[in-house]
Order: sequence, then C-alpha cells, then structure tokens
Amino acid sequence: MATGLFKDVVFSRYSDLSSSGELARRLMSPFDALRMQAHAAADAGGKQTISLKQERFAMYVPAKEPPGGYALLVFVPPWDQAEVPSRWTRVLERRGIILVTAANSGNDANAFDRRAALALLAATNVMALYHVDPQRVYVGGFSGGSRIAMRLALGYPDLFHGALLDAGSDTVGRTISPPPKPLLEQFQTSSRLVYLTGQQDSFHLDMDSHSRHSLAEWCITDVQTILMPWVSHELAEPGALERALIALEQHHPPEAGKLEACRAQLQQALDAQLDQAQQWMQSGKTDEALQWLRRIDTHYGGLAAPRSVELATQR
Repeated sequence: MATGLFKDVVFSRYSDLSSSGELARRLMSPFDALRMQAHAAADAGGKQTISLKQERFAMYVPAKEPPGGYALLVFVPPWDQAEVPSRWTRVLERRGIILVTAANSGNDANAFDRRAALALLAATNVMALYHVDPQRVYVGGFSGGSRIAMRLALGYPDLFHGALLDAGSDTVGRTISPPPKPLLEQFQTSSRLVYLTGQQDSFHLDMDSHSRHSLAEWCITDVQTILMPWVSHELAEPGALERALIALEQHHPPEAGKLEACRAQLQQALDAQLDQAQQWMQSGKTDEALQWLRRIDTHYGGLAAPRSVELATQR
C-alpha cells in the first residue's frame, strides 16, 4: 500500500459502529437516546449519518510498517479542514503511527452525527486498507476535538484502546454520561487516557482536574498527565506529542481486587437511587420519581439501564 501524506482521501466502507442507533446507544444517555429515536424514522437505528462519497479525509502513513502492524491515531480537529499537522509527521514516522483526520469535523459540526461518525468511519477504512495492530488503535484531538475523542474512547473501548486529550476534556457523570455496563467495564480494564495540556492553559487545566477527579468514581485508573512548559492553548509541539504517544502505549491494568471493590461500591450507590425512584413510583409520587430518574440518567447513563428506562415508562 502507498505511504506518505495524502489529502482529499475518499473512503467507501461503512460500519455498524457508526450507525445512528449505535452512536445513540454508546454516546448518549438512555433517556436522550430514546428521545432521539422517537423523532427518527422507524429504520433509523441502522441508518448511517454520513455519505462517504461526499466526505474528504487526510492521512499520513509512515514509510516503514512496524513488525506487528501500524498503530492508528484518529485525530478529531477543532477546525474544518482535513489537515495532518506537518510538524507531527516525523514523530508519526518514528513511532509507526498512521494519523487520519476528517474534513468538516470542527467545533461547529454536530458532535454525534458528524464528528463521532466521521472518526469511526476513518478508523474502519484505514484498518481495512492497512495492516493495523488492533490493540494499538487510539483516538485523539485538540481542544474541542479532544472532548469528542474522550467521548469516543469511553463509548467505543472495543475499537479505541486509549485517548490522547490535547487541551480538552470533560467530566464523566456530568458532561459525559457513562456507556452501558459492558462497555464501561471494558474501558476500565483495557483503555488508557493521556492528558496533554499547556502549563499556562489555566482554563483547560481546570477542566482536566475536574475530569480526572471524576474518573476515580467510575473506577478508571489508567491515566497519565503531561504538562507542556511555557505553553498556553496551543497544539502540541512534536516533542510533547511524542512523549504523549509513548505514554499512551504504556497500558497499566487496574488491580483486580481494587477494581471489583470499586465496581461493587458504584453499583450499590446506583441501586439505592433506583430503589428510591421505585418507591416514589409505587407510592404515586410520579413527578418526584421522574425528576430523580432524569438525574440518575444524566449521572449514571447506560450503567442505570435498562432498569432506569423501565421505571421511567411505568404508569
């Protein structure tokens, strides 16, 4: 296969992972997913939100393929053009990492129907065209794109095994709802997050602090933070990028005992809140129960389903 820098790339392969139903199931809270499906056509669950013949991508493929196959970094930008940062290519070459990024996937684009879907389709097509090690597939982004990358890593741990968060992050249970339990548990055991932020970027450092603090509640421990000295809100320089990529591939599995204890504590807290909602429902306090369930849905997301949905639809 051809190597080097490519622009205006057109892909053709679709994936069930990028269907509207799967995007909703993995990236939205159950209540939000139900509302979306209620306003969609009956066959929307399997519908693709992207027409690939109209989309363009850019990618860089190193000249030398590593013995076990390339690593892959799907990059979500905050800008609209499909552009591989030129100062990054030497690092990608040394590390044997393919980078792919989509056009019209900037901060003004729809987070789910475009930005997330384009990233998933980019991964699908590159993995079909090149020998990619499936254990070295990552998603990353800069600024607002980094926030999308974090959502994708959490919702698709069966595809992405880590995320490079360059100056952008969110708080799990607040601005990101956790995915269904099997996906959350897979993320807890197999995925890694690397926060890469400028030391003078106080706004995003504060976001990172809240984001990292939230991870402990969700039993997520494989996390590393890298600060870039004398840098504000800027795209990572090559040296910082390389440090972050090396860190991304240094997976540290959680201690089994601590993980099980954390999961049990989390489940106990969730069950207590669902039990409270059920008691209100049974005693006729429907408004109180529904308000409580909406809070549960936002905070616990897919972890609370299907019981949260079943309670909310009781009459």
